[in-house]
Amino acid sequence: MSFDSLGLAPALLRALADYGYTQPTPIQAAAIPAALEGHDLLAAAQTGTGKTAAFALPLLQKLSTSGQTMTRRPRALVLTPTRELAAQVHENLRDYSKHMQVSATTIFGGVSMGPQINALRRGVDIVIATPGRLMDHMQQRTLDLSGVETLILDEADRMLDMGFLPALKRILVALPKKRQTLLFSATFAPAIKALAMDFMRNPKEISVSAPNTVTTLVSHQVHPVDTSRKRDLLLHLLSADSRRQSLVFSRTKHGADKLVTFLNASGLRSAAIHGNKSQNARTRALSDFKSGRVTVLVATDIAARGIDIEQLPIVINFDLPSVAEDYVHRIGRTGRAGMEGLAVSLVSHDESGLLFDIRKLLKQDIAINNVTGYEPSTPLRLDAGAPRPKQGGGGGQRQSRAPRQGKPAGSARPNGYAPQGRGDHAAGNQRRRSNPRPAAKA
Repeated sequence: MSFDSLGLAPALLRALADYGYTQPTPIQAAAIPAALEGHDLLAAAQTGTGKTAAFALPLLQKLSTSGQTMTRRPRALVLTPTRELAAQVHENLRDYSKHMQVSATTIFGGVSMGPQINALRRGVDIVIATPGRLMDHMQQRTLDLSGVETLILDEADRMLDMGFLPALKRILVALPKKRQTLLFSATFAPAIKALAMDFMRNPKEISVSAPNTVTTLVSHQVHPVDTSRKRDLLLHLLSADSRRQSLVFSRTKHGADKLVTFLNASGLRSAAIHGNKSQNARTRALSDFKSGRVTVLVATDIAARGIDIEQLPIVINFDLPSVAEDYVHRIGRTGRAGMEGLAVSLVSHDESGLLFDIRKLLKQDIAINNVTGYEPSTPLRLDAGAPRPKQGGGGGQRQSRAPRQGKPAGSARPNGYAPQGRGDHAAGNQRRRSNPRPAAKA
């Protein structure tokens, strides 16, 4: 099958050809025709399988063929959980629409609202937004959503995890009931399906992979190591090819900063990306990583959404994630677009339980290999009673912020509304997973 057979407009096919794309991925082949027919969609696929193009291409075709209106109101709204993902979607839309007259802008927190307001006043066809900052604009009446014909929720599973449900419900009330809604997610938990049934019209369900599966193009390795020697082992692995782009995951923001300080002092060009960084710093770190000026990017889970690096060869888990499903999202940064990838995890004895959870979720073994000179003093224990890190710890590092007690954050604001300046973070809801953890800034 080729893109030509999906009914796409010549301008879109020309843009795809410019970037060397000739054959659609399974999710694109299934979702694009259904979206072009006007159906609401519940579409599930693994991370890195081309979900953005699966909704961007039919959206652009719809906007280019339905005729321009005289209004300055946006005709499409794309909601994402993080700033980086919003920026990535905007970049993809810009690439695909290079031969079309379709305009788009991003709205997210961490930056001034002024330029966003000016862009909205000039008029745009597509708004790509994080829920919290979108609520800021709605509150200040700088955005009119009454003309939205298409709503897209990207990575809907993570939006619910991050506590965006109250904000989503308020946004949905402001949208026209007569619209097309496309919901894309790695998985469809019961909470997502329940929400979908409330605001979608007889959606078609599309799934091209089982939940929580990972691409076979990614190889998995575990290196057991004592917590005290993790940094040294990481440096040993990275130094084997200092020119190789490597994405390293830390469980905490404080831990990410400490790692970058250590790696830079050791001669490796590295940068951190997490919720305590300014938006300018986050954008610069990601840009430097994509361009090769930085070869090691250390990220937390929330901030990593939207990191889409062509041919990223390796992802290293310096700390295992507290929630097993996040392992799937982490390693989805490599092994994309048909390229092979490597996922390496540095696991201490007190993370044995987390590794047990990951293996159980994936329903597969992960190769466990000692690195000569870094063998752990206590071997890993891989059973249901295996130890887990204490609350607040990650790879031997303290949490940068203690879990909130009592009222959830932002409870003084109505309906989970997020304050300006933290507009990509809806406050209030607990994570909807088996191991709840406090909401984190993206």
